Amino acid sequence: MKKTVQTQIQYMQKILLVEDDRSIINSLRAFLSEEGFETESVSTQFEAEGHMAEGFDLLLLDVSLAQGSGFNVCKAAKEKGIPVIFLTASSDEMSVVKGLDMGADDYISKPFRPRELVSRIRSVLRRYQPSSRVSAGNVVIDTEKAIVLKNGEEVSLSALEYRLLMVFVNNRGILLSRNKLLDDIWDIGGDFVNDNTLTVYIKRLREKIEDDPQNPDIIKTVRGLGYRMD
Repeated sequence: MKKTVQTQIQYMQKILLVEDDRSIINSLRAFLSEEGFETESVSTQFEAEGHMAEGFDLLLLDVSLAQGSGFNVCKAAKEKGIPVIFLTASSDEMSVVKGLDMGADDYISKPFRPRELVSRIRSVLRRYQPSSRVSAGNVVIDTEKAIVLKNGEEVSLSALEYRLLMVFVNNRGILLSRNKLLDDIWDIGGDFVNDNTLTVYIKRLREKIEDDPQNPDIIKTVRGLGYRMD
């Protein structure tokens, strides 16, 4: 079996902390940063709803906010498909049930142990992870293992070829200009890639994954504009 360079594109998962207790905010942000999460905090319903378009992976949400309702924030988050963990100082069973009925993914009562909270966060995030396998024609990309298969056989890609392929996968259906491709490959790998090099790598990638590289079905040329993977 051919060997493939295993290069994965990873990002720091983003958490929005909706909490109005400054001591909790400071301690949680510091701890979550140490655990590898990027955390932003707001204290009101209005601020939380305004931040939801920024691509957060999860909300940590206090039920009782000084301004607004945690339940309203939960409803808005679930409409956008964002997982929610409630932080509650209340032992009121009805509050917990109401939150779960609204779609909250978990809750934890204050005071809580930070490592238990991180365990709950990771458990919820795992449930929302998409499949690690992406298909394009007769090509399958296992993004977890960084393996590319064509007709069931492993294809050997260089690290840069794999990164280029993942740029197309992560922007599927979107027209990508040559400048956009150059910027993304540079940002991800830090390798020097110029316009001529990009042409060579697209050609090599097509030779490895396309049935007919001269008439590609996976990475298509949009003449004068760029490339697109449908």
